Amino acid sequence: MVQTSKPESRLPNAAESVSLSALLDPALLQAARSIYRTYYEVHPDEIQRPIGVALDRFSLRGKLIFGAKPILLPRECFVPLNQIESGIR
Repeated sequence: MVQTSKPESRLPNAAESVSLSALLDPALLQAARSIYRTYYEVHPDEIQRPIGVALDRFSLRGKLIFGAKPILLPRECFVPLNQIESGIR
């Protein structure tokens, strides 16, 4: 008997949902770009590239993330590097 599999409908995971909400808010994107820019002004010779910025949605304070996948607190969102760099160039 041959089993046919149904096409899987891909639902966004929590990190993608949070990331998408961050991209819709210009203040979050601007804060992420500022953090990224400041880091590279202070560390111009740094070779390791971050994968993005984790931001607190209310205080707009954040940190560059260098690991594989960010672990976010409930108030945080993740802005990926490709979204940050798209507005800087």
